[in-house]
Formats: sequence, C-alpha cells, structure tokens
Amino acid sequence: MAHSVAPGTKQFGSGALLMRLYDSTGRRKYLTPRERQEFLRAAESAPQPVRTFCATLAHTGCRLSEALALTATRVDVSGGVLVFESLKKRRKGIYRAVPVPPTLLQTLEAVHDLGALGDARLWDWSRTTGWRRVREVMAAAAILGPCATPKGVRHGFGIKAVTSAVPLNMAQKWLGHARLATTAIYTDAIGPEEQKIAERMWA
Repeated sequence: MAHSVAPGTKQFGSGALLMRLYDSTGRRKYLTPRERQEFLRAAESAPQPVRTFCATLAHTGCRLSEALALTATRVDVSGGVLVFESLKKRRKGIYRAVPVPPTLLQTLEAVHDLGALGDARLWDWSRTTGWRRVREVMAAAAILGPCATPKGVRHGFGIKAVTSAVPLNMAQKWLGHARLATTAIYTDAIGPEEQKIAERMWA
C-alpha cells in the first residue's frame, strides 16, 4: 500500500523520511532571505547577549543546543570560524568549523569578553530560555507561523546557502548533516527562493 508523504518532505531509498520544509497544513517552516534579514535587524535592538545569540544562529545555521554549548575557546577569531560540537552525532567529540563574518567575531569578543570566559559557555541559558529569546526577536520582527523558531532560522540558513550558490557539500559540512540527501531538501525551496535559483539557469 502506498504511503502519503507530507508536503516539503523528501523520501529516499529505504523509505526513511528526512526533514520537512512545510508543516502538515503546507505552511513554510523556514525563514526566507528577507525574513532572515528582518530577524537580524530586530535582534540589533535586543539586549546584547540576545543579539549575539540570534546572529550566531543566523550566520552559522547551527542547532539551538549547539549554540548554547558554544564556549569561548571555540570562537576562533584568527581563523574566522566558530567551532561547534555536532551534537546529533552518535558519539561525542565531533566538531565542525563554520566561517562567519568578521563583524560577528568582533561583536562576540566585545560582548562576551572571551579572554575572561576561558572554557565557559557564551550563553549560560537553558534550552527553554534560548528558545524564548528567539521567539521574542521573531515577534519584534513581526515574523509569525511555524518559521518563527530556532529551527526556522537554521532552515533559513540552508535556504540562503542554496540561493547563494554555495555547493551542497559545503552547506552539508556547515550544517553538520550526516547525509548530503538531508541538505538537498533545501533545493525544494519555492516562491522567490526557487525563482532566484532558476534565474541562474536563465542567465
């Protein structure tokens, strides 16, 4: 008997379902590039630790738990990267480096006093608090619906990477996906995002 697949879900070989870009009613679960910019703009008016937290999520596509686990020693200013432990791996101690804008590194240094923090976490928050801070910034940016979540920011990073012609294997590395097929879900982006992808072919 055939099984139905929810909108925005990819199905591969063994029948395993990967992440979805749309909820069960067809509502988008990712931030568009425009919404991503609005989210970052709204974060500028938030308290400084909230501002750096939101910017870290938006510029790296990391998971909420990975951002909360980020320590000062893994902010590599000279290398221009943030180093995250990939928390969804089967074993601990697997890290990935994600390049970030120099301005973000400078802001992290200024706000969090990295030298004094040592191996301490940048944000001493619970997962619930981190979630709430993101939702507050989403509300300030007038972003509503299932995309107005930390996962929506992560998906938005994936969409931004695809529409910026970042190779899928590079986006896979930055996002910490075990399988390239998972990253490929972002090529299913629709609307203005899909239009932008198509324009590269028309040129």
